[in-house]
Amino acid sequence: MTETPKVKGAWDARRVDRHLEESVVPLRLAIHGATGFPVLVSLWYLYEDRCLWCAVQRDSRVGQLVRRESRCAFEVAPNEPPYYGVRGQGHAHLVPEAGSSILRRLMDRYLGDRYTSLRSWLEARAATETAIRIEPVRLTSWDFSQRMQG
Repeated sequence: MTETPKVKGAWDARRVDRHLEESVVPLRLAIHGATGFPVLVSLWYLYEDRCLWCAVQRDSRVGQLVRRESRCAFEVAPNEPPYYGVRGQGHAHLVPEAGSSILRRLMDRYLGDRYTSLRSWLEARAATETAIRIEPVRLTSWDFSQRMQG
């Protein structure tokens, strides 16, 4: 378990944790690109022990960039109104030994028993997955639900 990140915004730390645990939308991850420009990717995630967990192929560009620079930013928010969510900054680290188990948990979370051909394709690549563990340092929440009523 990592240190408690600084939390500010519309929600207290418990509500932020609940949002990150319960939301089943992709996490948007911003990482440092090799050219100096930021790179933004959408990844499935889990929230556990105050860390966000994703999975990518070991040789993927995302994995290479995380290996080069751990500092990152992220956002977990739905695309539809009313707008609310959590964004933050943290450090991302590769955890190769957890790759296939995280991938399987992500498939259960996001696919359930649907999309069996996608699940089969992902399972065939599980041995070459690596996990990304994101340790948040700062978290900010926003919630425009009240403003967007009626």
